[in-house]
Amino acid sequence: MIKKYIKQDSKKSKGIDKPFTQLFLLCILIIMVVFISINSPFFFTWNNIRNILDHCSLKLILAIGMTFVIATGGIDLSIGSMVAIIGIVMGLLLKNNFSIELSIGLGILTGAILGIINGMIISLFKIAPFIVTIGTMSLYRGLALVITEGTPIYGFPLEFTYFGKGDFGKINPPIILSIALIVLSLFLLKYTKWGQYTLALGGNEESLRRVGVYVKFYKTTVYMFSGLTAALASLIMTSRLNAAEPNAGFMLETDIIAAVILGGTSMKGGKASIGGTIIACILLSVMRNGLTILSISSYYQQLFIGLIIIISVTVSEIRQRRQVQI
Repeated sequence: MIKKYIKQDSKKSKGIDKPFTQLFLLCILIIMVVFISINSPFFFTWNNIRNILDHCSLKLILAIGMTFVIATGGIDLSIGSMVAIIGIVMGLLLKNNFSIELSIGLGILTGAILGIINGMIISLFKIAPFIVTIGTMSLYRGLALVITEGTPIYGFPLEFTYFGKGDFGKINPPIILSIALIVLSLFLLKYTKWGQYTLALGGNEESLRRVGVYVKFYKTTVYMFSGLTAALASLIMTSRLNAAEPNAGFMLETDIIAAVILGGTSMKGGKASIGGTIIACILLSVMRNGLTILSISSYYQQLFIGLIIIISVTVSEIRQRRQVQI
């Protein structure tokens, strides 16, 4: 019965050519790579490619968590603030001589708890995710500032900085973490009930409830998953900077949400694209890197990124409406 409802909801988007958005982004990415490589001999060097992947990995980890949240028809505006407060927790533990393993473990647990708080308020009290997470965004950021009095915590053990700046062969640990999370998320989305329920929550939550699924639990776990990805991102950022900044991750959620929507995950819920999220994150990282190499002002970087998001989403939406009419 549950699979029947999921299939019925997915039929609404069957007329949509799902790979179209990803192919469109891939074409833009290829054109951009060719253009930048022609104008700069440094672009295709391994050091620069590694730099792009390293920069992309942190946002990609957060974007995967956000993909699941948006697939439910929700949103999480608190991830940037969670990155900050989780970093503060790990930093305080390290400065109080807790082991690196325990500090990281408790930091990850903190991320899960913060995500559960978001999910429980949203699901139990049926408050719009936008309202809840904009409130917790301020709450978590305020906690980070109050605890530290606005002063960064720094000077961690060298072993801790490995997670952000170390080497694993020719690549960095953040790249390994992001690849592992990609594999896990693809498995969860395609081969588990949790992934199916995530899409069904966005497609038709009432239908899911009628067949006996405890939707409040599954919705809460989706936000918990987002909190866990925020914890991984915080680990990378804190170890990379060798400092826990109370203002870390400020406005980071805007880039993450943009990447997820750009990748083809529907804001209406019921549709998720991990592949599209990956391409979108790489595209945005390549754009920032390439424009920097070409010495183009950061003002124009924001302009170009905004244009690409508007054009790609508009084209995808127009195509979707035409397919539905047919």
